[in-house]
Amino acid sequence: MTILFIGTQELLLIGLIVLLLFGASRIPALMRSLGRGVKDFKEGMEGKDEKPAGDQYQPKSDTKDNSAAQ
Repeated sequence: MTILFIGTQELLLIGLIVLLLFGASRIPALMRSLGRGVKDFKEGMEGKDEKPAGDQYQPKSDTKDNSAAQ
């Protein structure tokens, strides 16, 4: 019993539905982000935790004192 078996017709139908839902202009961006996610997953499985300095999240510091507003 193969649950995840998908034939050619099913793949074409799924592709058509994705094209109708997202439009042709957004599909390359979706595939790019999917590829980056797969790449990050593979690197994480291999133990490569190094990231370039530009990709790290740095939150903005809040300079206002919020205690006066409350």
